[in-house]
Amino acid sequence: MVHNTGIQMLQLKGRILSRTYLICFAIAAMPAFSVVSANDAIKKKALELYPQADTNGDGVLSDKEEAVLSRQALKRHPQADQDGDGVLSDAEKQKLLRMAASRAKPASPTPERAEKNRAPSFANVKYGEHERHVFDLWLADTSEPAPLAIYIHGGGFKSGSKEKLNVDTLSQLLNAGISVAAINYRYVTIAPLPAAHHDARRALQFMRSNADEWNIDKDKVAAFGGSAGAQICMWLAFTDEMAKPDSPDSIARESTRLTCVATAGGQTSNGPELWRKTIGPLLGGNGKLESLSKPLGNEKDPEKIRIATWGASTLEEANEIAARHSALDIVSADDPPIFMSYGMSPTDKLPSDPKRVRGWLIHHVNLGIALKEKTDALNLEAHLKYPGAKPNYDSLVDFFVDKLLEE
Repeated sequence: MVHNTGIQMLQLKGRILSRTYLICFAIAAMPAFSVVSANDAIKKKALELYPQADTNGDGVLSDKEEAVLSRQALKRHPQADQDGDGVLSDAEKQKLLRMAASRAKPASPTPERAEKNRAPSFANVKYGEHERHVFDLWLADTSEPAPLAIYIHGGGFKSGSKEKLNVDTLSQLLNAGISVAAINYRYVTIAPLPAAHHDARRALQFMRSNADEWNIDKDKVAAFGGSAGAQICMWLAFTDEMAKPDSPDSIARESTRLTCVATAGGQTSNGPELWRKTIGPLLGGNGKLESLSKPLGNEKDPEKIRIATWGASTLEEANEIAARHSALDIVSADDPPIFMSYGMSPTDKLPSDPKRVRGWLIHHVNLGIALKEKTDALNLEAHLKYPGAKPNYDSLVDFFVDKLLEE
């Protein structure tokens, strides 16, 4: 009796151990299968974007080939290693592949096809009463609501148009699944500043009010532009919410806040003090900041030009209005991240061609450095690109893909 009971106990114990072993094996195998599946998807996408990585030409990426490609990617894009462990995780690889896909261009399109691809989904949409209150809109081919990037052109507030939108930038954003708009606004010769800023705000709110019709994700909206357009972009990004919830105008009730912003050659301050500090020394001993001022109509006096530019009665009033539209004066810790790019390094010398000097100075990287110092002090995310710098993003497209398409 005791002997039989002992045998039965041993048999039961064996069955339990066997079952436990099988369960443990199944559990251990499940994450391994999941990793392999994720790995396969990464390899497939990597092969699509980098067919040269398939060194043996068998049509698939082996573990060894994928590892070589990963090491090359890490060397070229060290910022992709976000956790700093020296290797690319699956999530980091997938993020890098998304950015690479956004930069990929269609192979050798014919001029006719390229022109067709650039045609906006909606052209010259009116968002106000003036003839320059229009924008073009390109809708990304997505089933889910797409993020939106709004281009605001430069031109010293006196010239420029929505047609200045870079075609490559447009294509890359659309390929990434980001819809794009390009706006016009009133020149300072039509209405003094900040009319141009207010026009851009209205255009932004108008687009948000039509988000459902255009399949736009109104919670993921960015702005980008250069020079004067950069100033407007930064004003939108760094100004507190300007929506009027109780307004009878449904458009005015829409949010003015942005998810992120990107600028090129942006003037980060409208204050003469910062310009004297950051740009003045570059002019040399005999140079004066007043020499950078351009006539406004028939007016050539720098002070009177400043007063007229800002629609003021006195220089003091003009300075006060300008400060309310100056990135360095209004930026705060709760503002969205910014990507800034400039065409020169801080140590570059003045251009030898006198015709280039003014443009070089008014778009100087020192202005971006001043804002970067302020954002760093606020612990606000900001990226500064210029020749010789090593920012986390190669371009505004990479930046937007990360900020607008992140899960």
